[in-house]
Amino acid sequence: MRINEVEALVGITKKNIRFYEEKGLLAPRRSSENGYRDYGQEEVDVLRRIKLLRKLGLPIEEIRRMQEGIQTVGDGMRRHLVTLERERRNLEESLRLCRLLQEREEPLGQLDPESVLEEMARLEESGASFQDTRRQDVRMRYVAPIAVSAALVTLMAALMTLFIWAFLTDPERSPPLALVLVLMAVPALVIAGVLLALGQRIEEIGKGEADDAKQY
Repeated sequence: MRINEVEALVGITKKNIRFYEEKGLLAPRRSSENGYRDYGQEEVDVLRRIKLLRKLGLPIEEIRRMQEGIQTVGDGMRRHLVTLERERRNLEESLRLCRLLQEREEPLGQLDPESVLEEMARLEESGASFQDTRRQDVRMRYVAPIAVSAALVTLMAALMTLFIWAFLTDPERSPPLALVLVLMAVPALVIAGVLLALGQRIEEIGKGEADDAKQY
């Protein structure tokens, strides 16, 4: 199978499949004819196991230990449960503090944060954490690709407009119409490529798989 087929079959993006290959979790064979990766049922099964464990939040190194036989699934889960329990306690503390602040019907400018910060510092000294560094603002991840794409599309559209304006302003001195159309086709193709890449990037962000791969 080719990587596109595996992506559709398993539901993991090509970017993440290659990421797992780079991390040594997956080692597909190479075709002797063209050197392309050749995925079989074994690789599909491996990716499904990886997908399951990643959805449960296990880091790459834990999965690697399981694959290498250093630890069993039960060993990995016991270690992961310790992490989940710690995160659950952190979440419970965050909920408790948020409920306390919920009772304060006052503008933010009148809020005295000192006592709450002291309580948070005390809890952090005992191992609590009030910031999940793995979470990111999804909307912000859309900003960069959309902004870059908009800038490139605007630039190419302006270039096409310039070609048209030059031709209509002085047709006699302008290049032949056929050449103008060829010149306009270049930025038009760039615009199409940019929009296609933007669509793929937005789809990746929406699936969330790329973020999972970058967490560890």
